[in-house]
Amino acid sequence: MKNIITGYPNFFTATNLEWKKLLAPDKYKDIVVNSLHFLVRESRIILNAFVILPNHLHLIWQMKSRYKTDAVQRDFLKFTA
Repeated sequence: MKNIITGYPNFFTATNLEWKKLLAPDKYKDIVVNSLHFLVRESRIILNAFVILPNHLHLIWQMKSRYKTDAVQRDFLKFTA
């Protein structure tokens, strides 16, 4: 039953160190999008919305039942770093 949703949507923001505009090039945005796609494909999250800005990103997502928010955030940030 890994498709059961146990929580409400969460708002998540990640910023670049010193607000550097590291996400301006499309190749870096693609890394973020690919990571989000992986999390959706592996049924870890439901992605409701996201926006990628040059120096930070915002997500509205829900964790699937067997995944904890802090673990998914950790894996997402580790992969995109």
